[in-house]
Amino acid sequence: MKSTTVVPATAMPAQVLQPKPLTRDAFAAFGDVIEISDQAKHFGINDGHTERYHDLASVDVNNQGGRTLINMFRSTPLAQPISIRMMERHPLSSQAFIPLSGQPYWVVVAPAGAFDVSQLQAFLASPEQGVNYHAGTWHHYCLALHQVSDFIVIDRGGPGANCDLVELDGSLSLAPM
Repeated sequence: MKSTTVVPATAMPAQVLQPKPLTRDAFAAFGDVIEISDQAKHFGINDGHTERYHDLASVDVNNQGGRTLINMFRSTPLAQPISIRMMERHPLSSQAFIPLSGQPYWVVVAPAGAFDVSQLQAFLASPEQGVNYHAGTWHHYCLALHQVSDFIVIDRGGPGANCDLVELDGSLSLAPM
């Protein structure tokens, strides 16, 4: 179930959002960065033939009788510069994206709560980084950068309205890459 809110056009001039590198610290307010890193808890398993990077994201899908879904998304790059025309959030659950195509991608987010376009931030995720949005974090849908890209997506199935959308006027765009 979805609910849509239209955010009225503002009198603000066009603005360009400059993506910054995706790091654990910079993204902490929005969710988890899923990556192999020395910062992550890790240890050897399988007789020392495998290194396990442990508990990389807090998957949260059980609210109101939800269950875990594992999906695959295929995202097609948009023409650049990309105008930000919509944002979504999932108030009942987290949502994780793990890239499979060896390509960087963009992540556009805003804090949970009442949507505030002035709080939008953009990140450039490397091909080795996934993201897990905390429940309620505003985010743009998957933004493949250079070519069609596949993602494993872990999110919530079940009863309840778990997708809120806001439509924007497009005056904010991502800096072209």
